[in-house]
Amino acid sequence: MDTAQTEKQVRTILAKIRPYLQRDGGDIEFVKIEDGIVYVRLLGACVGCPSVNLTLKDGIEAILLEEVPGIIGVENIV
Repeated sequence: MDTAQTEKQVRTILAKIRPYLQRDGGDIEFVKIEDGIVYVRLLGACVGCPSVNLTLKDGIEAILLEEVPGIIGVENIV
């Protein structure tokens, strides 16, 4: 899968996740993919939330690792 296809797939998945974050007052913004790492910015209520790492690693990262070949991790840019 080329970079454009990978980014499109990641953006599509993030768009599906977004309503769940928004329901709790948060949001997510795609920043970039570099060396298999997806960089995102968690926004709104996600900033400073004690569950942010759980949401990022056990939620968003787990889904992307399973669904998108070549993705090896997700990092939040603060």
